[in-house]
Amino acid sequence: MTQAINIYCDESCHLENDGQPVMVLGAIWCPESKTREIAVRLREIKAAHGLPHDFDLKWSKISPAKLPYYRAVLDYFLDDDDLHFRAWVAHKAGLRHADFGQSHDDWYYKMMFGLFEPLLTPDACFRLYLDKKDTRSSQKVAKLHEVLCHNLYDFDRKIVERVQVVESHAVEQLQLADLLIGAVCYANRGLNRSTAKQALIERIRSRTGYSLTRPTLLREEKFNVFVWRGQCHGGQA
Repeated sequence: MTQAINIYCDESCHLENDGQPVMVLGAIWCPESKTREIAVRLREIKAAHGLPHDFDLKWSKISPAKLPYYRAVLDYFLDDDDLHFRAWVAHKAGLRHADFGQSHDDWYYKMMFGLFEPLLTPDACFRLYLDKKDTRSSQKVAKLHEVLCHNLYDFDRKIVERVQVVESHAVEQLQLADLLIGAVCYANRGLNRSTAKQALIERIRSRTGYSLTRPTLLREEKFNVFVWRGQCHGGQA
């Protein structure tokens, strides 16, 4: 029987003219059979720290008072063999879309394919869940499904079985993705305004041995980071 893998994807600073130097795409993945167990454990961690079950686990909500909770979530992720994370850091400075005959959306989908490509294998089926951002979310999902299947020659959609928009407040794993993407984005933007956020970044660095600003080995499965710059592919891509 083909194993089903759930992938939960989010993004930060992805707009073309948002004034941010980097875009970070990120994905949490785990076996579909473990999704409920993981969600229950994440809710138990909230309860243990006196937080309501519907509290949104988000990078933007980190504060010194909630640091013990966020540290516990991070340690749970790092200790659980069923949970994995990959981040794609794309530097936006100097993008020249017109020179490459593409729009910013075209470039965005190329980056998305780069994020997912090492994760998608023909011996499993994958169900992708993306955070609902705006009214264009359903169009983006349809386009992403098309791009992934086309590039994988998966015309019967047996590898990428599903790409679906969900509400992040209802999906614990998507909230976890937001947390880890936030850490990678914060580190790559060189920010240091929050001592609580910096403490979490330092914990990730100490436990993984990775800087978050340099690429890891492609086969790293727990905390994988890829850093894209235009010159990486002999041009902008």
